[in-house]
Amino acid sequence: MRAWLNGEILADPTAPAVAVDDHGFTVGDGVFEAIKVVDGTPFALTRHLDRLVRSAEGLGLPRPDVAEVRRGVAAVLEGDPLPLGRIRITWTGGPAPLGSGRGDGRPTLAVVADVMEPAPPTTAVVTVPWPRNERGALAGLKTTSYGENVRALAHAQRHGASEAVFANLAGHLCEGTGTNVFYVVDGELRTPTLDSGCLAGVTRGLVLEWFGGVEVDEPLEVVDRASEVFLASTTRDVQGVSRWNDRELEAPGPVTREAMATWQTREREHLDP
Repeated sequence: MRAWLNGEILADPTAPAVAVDDHGFTVGDGVFEAIKVVDGTPFALTRHLDRLVRSAEGLGLPRPDVAEVRRGVAAVLEGDPLPLGRIRITWTGGPAPLGSGRGDGRPTLAVVADVMEPAPPTTAVVTVPWPRNERGALAGLKTTSYGENVRALAHAQRHGASEAVFANLAGHLCEGTGTNVFYVVDGELRTPTLDSGCLAGVTRGLVLEWFGGVEVDEPLEVVDRASEVFLASTTRDVQGVSRWNDRELEAPGPVTREAMATWQTREREHLDP
């Protein structure tokens, strides 16, 4: 692991580094990006940085200096290249009073790189009883306020699954804790629209561009009729779903296999699409 904080590589990446009054630490006032590293190169870095800026602006944080973020990314990737890894970029409100109000200190920028194990080709998911709020202030933003996701993922793991899926307040399929959901009904590949409150996943967007699919908002129960389901995310790429709650599914199914093959080909051709 290599870590870079506010312009400096940390000699010990696991040593205490962020102030205890940092607003990202005290109240989750921050945004972040997780970026896949392929043979030492960050994949889709430009798209991730664009979303980092959008999330910061949506949360009311100062706009991060993208050139400085790129310097941090380059710094943590220096030395031994990562054949497969993950970068985490975190941008927080910086030092602030111990409450919800922001201070006037300098925001904190941290960049960390570490190895990543490849995801298995299939997994199991469960739905959770807590809805996403598609009308909330944080809808569609990639913030560090992940308490709901932590609770939901723990629920999924207790049920033998690696991902939890939310409906939104309207009862429509929304997203996983760190994934977007694609499903096949009557031969058509579908995924929720961004109006559902789901995150505009970088992998989601590229699957739609490279492979296709229809964006539509439908009740969560539509997945009961799906012949295939797959997840899309930075750390999973395209991953087939073999079990949805108690229902077994073919995984990876034919559409999922095609999407996987398209992803693998296009990813090698376009490292910053």
